[in-house]
Amino acid sequence: MEIVLPESDGRSRLYRLIGTPVEAVPGAHFPRVAYAAAHVVADPLKAVDPWRSAAVDWDRTMAFRHHLWRLGFRIAEAMDTSQRGMGFDWENARELIRRSIAEARSVEGADLASGVGTDHLEPGAATSLDDVIAAYEDQFGFIEGQGGKAIMMASRALAALAKGPDDYARVYDRILSQASDKVILHWLGEMFDPALKGYWGAGDFETALDTVVAIIERHAAKIEGIKISLLDADKEIALRARLPGGVVMFTGDDFNYPELIAGDGTRHSHALLGIFDAIAPAANAALARLGAGDRAGYDRLMAPTVPLSRKIFEAPTEYYKAGIVYMAWLNGHQDHFTMVGGMQSARGICHYAEVFRLADAAGLLADPELAVSRMKNLCAVAGV
Repeated sequence: MEIVLPESDGRSRLYRLIGTPVEAVPGAHFPRVAYAAAHVVADPLKAVDPWRSAAVDWDRTMAFRHHLWRLGFRIAEAMDTSQRGMGFDWENARELIRRSIAEARSVEGADLASGVGTDHLEPGAATSLDDVIAAYEDQFGFIEGQGGKAIMMASRALAALAKGPDDYARVYDRILSQASDKVILHWLGEMFDPALKGYWGAGDFETALDTVVAIIERHAAKIEGIKISLLDADKEIALRARLPGGVVMFTGDDFNYPELIAGDGTRHSHALLGIFDAIAPAANAALARLGAGDRAGYDRLMAPTVPLSRKIFEAPTEYYKAGIVYMAWLNGHQDHFTMVGGMQSARGICHYAEVFRLADAAGLLADPELAVSRMKNLCAVAGV
């Protein structure tokens, strides 16, 4: 099977598919906790201005969560992968969380945790740390009221107001002391959201590390783990080594996840990854191999997903969601390549063409004929 694809030099060349679709392992045992941060499916037929209002296809959005549950993944709901802060507002996130928690109850063994933030605050509306605390409390109250588990996301409002580490400590101490269940913390780097630059009140990693470790130590009984998304394996390993007993590391490193999950023989990371949305069949099969003690088989399946993930998450990293939704469209999980906020336009046709090639090489085009047909249509729209 072949297709003409554009390349970065401005020319188009014939590409012959080489991959064999990866077969997932039903009922696989995972030796790690594995959360997939799931995307939302837009509804392109709703008569709304896509730059102003989010129109969601709730049926397809829920169907994709069932796809992930069938493959053995937990779901990290209403996170940045669902475009929180990039076209998907708190009103829609509330509905997404409500629906997802209800769906999880209908599936044996299903699990999910939902993102808590301060994104319902209008820009500049927070003028004090108390405003940030109140905003976190509102979202925590909703999720806990639904019987859900919370992931405490980084706050743009806090990053804008905080004068130093003590301000972060004040907010996190207050919220964690009130949490009714264990919470997952989320350290999201500025490459994912430039507004989070200097999070934890410091411009250098070592000071930020000391701050977050101190917070975790004070509240270890209330913290299940922390997700770190800095795209730097050494920084994750440094934090992992300092976590108190009973608090786990969730890798959010979409560049280096295979070795971080596998571990060094002494410590390992669990996973809370946006890329698992796109590579779920391969990640399922690889984790099944790791669970069976087959490290070579794990590496063989994971290795070709890394170039794909690095391409999807390339700078500007905040636009990675476009590649995630593109993969879902290629693989038949939705009938269109339209995103909330029209964010499919955040990447160009040459980017999508390279993602196509890398997905093929990784065995992640589930139905190559369908994928080729859809990619031909996208290329035609781009004048290829």
